[in-house]
Amino acid sequence: MISHDDVRRIADLARLEVTAEEVDAVHGKLAAIFGLIDELAAVDTTGIEPMAHVLDAVLPLREDTRPQGGPEGRVRRSFDAADTRRLGSRRRPNEAVE
Repeated sequence: MISHDDVRRIADLARLEVTAEEVDAVHGKLAAIFGLIDELAAVDTTGIEPMAHVLDAVLPLREDTRPQGGPEGRVRRSFDAADTRRLGSRRRPNEAVE
């Protein structure tokens, strides 16, 4: 099980300053959590298929295609002709804009 020194070490790693009372309180909570984990680990799950969800739910899938006229088209149309020529090029810092 977890010791008080373990709690202090975890607090130190997390850069938390804890008092002796806080160490006692956290120790009790962590001991309860690890106790529950031990109980779960003791359950025999032989023959039980792992599942991602408690319900037998299947998410609908859609075809992975790019829609026509995506957001880049709307962005490009929002610029006027003078700004559009700069969309595809990068400027260096301190470079004058024509």
